[in-house]
Amino acid sequence: MRPQSDIDDLEEQILNKLFIEPSPHIRSKMTTQKIMLHVIIALLPTLAAATYIYGIRALLTVVVCAASCVIFELLFELITKRPRTINDLSAVVTGMLLAYNLPPTIPLYMAVIGCFFAIVVTKQFFGGIGQNFANPAIVGRIVLMLSFTSYMTTWSEPFFYNQPDAVTTATPLACSGDQLPSLFEMFFVKSGCIGECCSAAIILGGLYLIVMRIINPLVPVVFIGTVALGTWIGGVDVAYGVLSGGLLLGSFFMATDYSTTPITVKGQVIFAFGCGLVTLLIRFFGNMPEGVSYSILLMNILTPWIDKLTRPRPFGAKKEVKAK
Repeated sequence: MRPQSDIDDLEEQILNKLFIEPSPHIRSKMTTQKIMLHVIIALLPTLAAATYIYGIRALLTVVVCAASCVIFELLFELITKRPRTINDLSAVVTGMLLAYNLPPTIPLYMAVIGCFFAIVVTKQFFGGIGQNFANPAIVGRIVLMLSFTSYMTTWSEPFFYNQPDAVTTATPLACSGDQLPSLFEMFFVKSGCIGECCSAAIILGGLYLIVMRIINPLVPVVFIGTVALGTWIGGVDVAYGVLSGGLLLGSFFMATDYSTTPITVKGQVIFAFGCGLVTLLIRFFGNMPEGVSYSILLMNILTPWIDKLTRPRPFGAKKEVKAK
């Protein structure tokens, strides 16, 4: 029989290896930095396409936005004495996504203003990564849209169609009849924001995120499917409805944001369907050709209520009966 001292030592060794802490108890090796790195990789095909289609100006806009977001985040954390988070690459992703939602000809100082609202106001004021109420890049784009409408609604033609300083042209959503580009152009080369120029590149990046299990395909499928069905019911060509505007960019890269999307499967379906429905309402009845950004922002705000309505009931739990 073992002496009591040996038993006490064994118990102490076991207790030293046990930690009492809140869930989750099963942890993954996938860190925030790795997730953001995968997102950056998925965005690179679109960056390459935009640089080829619009020239070095598009690349410069993306670089300025990414650098500005990192600088704003670092300065805010230095001023408030918060832990440094620029190494997690989330600020870089926010800058790239914001740039992808801007026309290639936008003045760079306006892009920097959008970065400030995205990082400082939307992200850091609410506690940093994972605590923001909405997608920061979406808020930055909407602030610029409301503040500099003329610059945000003017797009240049691909530089190899005419001269590099080609006259401005409308996005395909604002065109009709003979003005509409071919489906080949809609899929590979079209006017619009930097991230809308090549649908093939966006789809390639989205598929990469799905294969690497960074995002759940449920939200993009329901979002795009809702818009496609509504477009068909509205008598518009479905291919143009799906490939136009920022639908693909928003579905794969912005509506799938972890902190602003419902947790449950049922909640994600409601969220994605709501995004698609609001997008359709703005496209058909609004005074603007596109509504993806506004639809995602609205559903971001509703996410806490969607989570509350769709959260599963703990096994064996009974509904409380209010006393009369």
